[in-house]
Amino acid sequence: QVQLVESGGGSVQAGGSLRLSCVVSGRTFHTYAMAWFRQAPGKDREFVAGVTGSGISTDYADSVKGRFVVSRDNTKATVYMQMNSLWHEDTDVYYCATDNAPYGRYDATLTGRQLNYWGQGTQVTVSS
Repeated sequence: QVQLVESGGGSVQAGGSLRLSCVVSGRTFHTYAMAWFRQAPGKDREFVAGVTGSGISTDYADSVKGRFVVSRDNTKATVYMQMNSLWHEDTDVYYCATDNAPYGRYDATLTGRQLNYWGQGTQVTVSS
């Protein structure tokens, strides 16, 4: 059973930073790409960032390029997202997610419906 558990959310002032973590269990972690999504109330989940299984390739939504960095530690089965220069508009619930296709790569065209496994989400609140 694949499980994803996020942590690291919280409240921060605009311009501040947070680091999210997502620990994955129940599968061979390094084989699968990982994605971060976010969701505001009443809206669809939105792709934020993706990282390949090796960690070599990453992709970002335009809105976060240059501010967020996704990475992973395959020895710890953990994916991270360092969020810098946070804006009020970054306030959302953030989710890590993945699917059943090995050796994949996620880009900004990815939709939430394409993924099979989700964490419970972690709230990020940025005050202006």
